[in-house]
Amino acid sequence: MSKRRKQAGGEAGAKRSKIRDVFVPRPFEGLAGEADWIALRELVPAASSPVRLRPEYGDREVTVATVLPMAWPALTKPDGRVFLGLQRHQQSGDVSRDIAVALLNALEVTDLGGPVTVPPLPGEGPRLQDILVDGALDVTVHTGFDFWLDNDPGDDPTVAASLERANASIQPTVKLAGVPAAYWCRVPEKAHVRWVLTEDEEPALAALARLGAAGALALGEHTKFAGMFRAHGRLVPVWDLPAEVKPEEWETPLVEFAKRYAESLASDAELTAAERRARQGLLGRQLTLR
Repeated sequence: MSKRRKQAGGEAGAKRSKIRDVFVPRPFEGLAGEADWIALRELVPAASSPVRLRPEYGDREVTVATVLPMAWPALTKPDGRVFLGLQRHQQSGDVSRDIAVALLNALEVTDLGGPVTVPPLPGEGPRLQDILVDGALDVTVHTGFDFWLDNDPGDDPTVAASLERANASIQPTVKLAGVPAAYWCRVPEKAHVRWVLTEDEEPALAALARLGAAGALALGEHTKFAGMFRAHGRLVPVWDLPAEVKPEEWETPLVEFAKRYAESLASDAELTAAERRARQGLLGRQLTLR
């Protein structure tokens, strides 16, 4: 074989050995808390939840966090606890696999008490669905990111600066109790409620279209259905609300809306002309996530 052919064969082999990136539109599919996983990944600034490892992965204490210092993928504590960051800079097409690799790497670290490194593309292997005991997330929303530090700011000025920047940019956020995966947040001039729906997009969109045609999308007086966006394969409706109204006062209106939505979702009737127009209007009012 000629030298050129050998080189070409070697290059082809190298190309074949490259890790392929595969896009997974619903990375949290199959997890009981899929909607809250999406919310913590995409909507909520500061929140955490404990999760449990399957027995074959040990009995270490693991906490999922919205974001960690410098957007680290994971960090370990000196006592062996693991923190997993959902919002991070590098990611592949499969978010579940990304987070799983960070967790597996954290479990293998022997020098505890620092950040965990991960590859830019993790390749095939276990995902969160394979590593964790399935169950709903027990979400705690925090007013700041001090939960990173276990009441000890430490001596690392980089971490301290990251904490200060993160706390300065946080938007007040409250998890609403009446409806799963619904979160109130306040921005300077108004407030929002954002609700991660659990249904597939087409039936969810049809249900919202029926409500839109009936004029039943708002949460009450002085509120506005602002639109919706897609996040990890699920629809997230958004409402504009008066900023001065306390978040708990939206519990009942949202529960009432959820009942209207469930009734609309249960209908198997074809959309009317007005409902089809409402559907098109909803598609035209898709929001940008950030």
